[in-house]
Amino acid sequence: MNFVLAFGAAFLLSLGLTPMVRRVALRWGIVDRPSDAPDRKIQTQPIALLGGIAPFLSFTMVSWGFALGTDWFLQGFLQPKFLLGMTVAGVVLMIGGVLDDVKHLRPSRQLLFPILAVLIIIASGIGIPYITNPFGGIINLESVSWTVLVIAGVPYMLTLFADLFAFGWVMATTYTTKILDGLDGLVAGTTLIGGIVIAILSFSKEVYQPELAVLALALAGAAAGFLVWNWHPAKIFLGEGGSTWTGFMLGTLAILAGGKIATALLILGIPALDVAWVILRRLFGHRSAASADRGHLHFRLLDAGLSHRQAVLMLYTITAVFGMVTLVTRGPQKVYALLGLAGVMVLLATAVVLAYRQKQRR
Repeated sequence: MNFVLAFGAAFLLSLGLTPMVRRVALRWGIVDRPSDAPDRKIQTQPIALLGGIAPFLSFTMVSWGFALGTDWFLQGFLQPKFLLGMTVAGVVLMIGGVLDDVKHLRPSRQLLFPILAVLIIIASGIGIPYITNPFGGIINLESVSWTVLVIAGVPYMLTLFADLFAFGWVMATTYTTKILDGLDGLVAGTTLIGGIVIAILSFSKEVYQPELAVLALALAGAAAGFLVWNWHPAKIFLGEGGSTWTGFMLGTLAILAGGKIATALLILGIPALDVAWVILRRLFGHRSAASADRGHLHFRLLDAGLSHRQAVLMLYTITAVFGMVTLVTRGPQKVYALLGLAGVMVLLATAVVLAYRQKQRR
């Protein structure tokens, strides 16, 4: 019952808050205009931004509702400082997102807010103590650590390798969804699928963390409520804050699930590989990695002839299939699944290029 409540409450809150945020954005003229980047913009009219505020508030209210209204939610592995860290970090991302949506910050200034958000969750104690070797054994990341301070008897430590790994990991997932946010409903739907997969994983014998399932389902429900308004043709966009917060939360929940990095990689695998490929192509082309173009897979699917909804549903399907794969694979099998995902990416990219060339010849 608790898990249905977490998803349902977050869904209804997000569903109701999103049009309210939309009205505010339209009233203040905080919109995404086709003229801002005519080579990449798909919509034909201005669309409201700031949308990420609604799922963030929905997730936050549900998670704190469980924290304050139950006597079990914060009695297991999930500590109050973890939840506080995620909330404060989310606020930082929302502030940065609003500033960017309004003032169109330079990439170097946009970067400051995700960096600060990741440092906050690391300071709250969320980290990766070890990495499981899929072929046997573990790699300990806590060999070098220091206690920085103690507050109310709770130690706050700096763990060098664990914190560096967590920093790089969450920054990567944060920017994966940020760059993925190019088609209506793509990031919201991917977050919905990812949240459900992590929730199911939370009930496995290997993990068994009911508290994490509540968080994951609250994230999934918040994304689902927003998706109703964000489905093509979208009435509101996530904006900078929402597009970074979703990836930030998926990366953070993967850490809380016992460092299930392979799980999150299988969920975000296609967009992550796409981001890596596009960045390398830009660098080899002597362009800035932060420059924008239509080189991403989701744009190429449109150029190859797929409709907006067909492209999104195809990427949903791949995400869901590999998300389910991670639930039934263990150890070396996850490595093979990741290799299979890379193979799918290569085949998909090849098919898109061939279809595009055929379309051009016609």
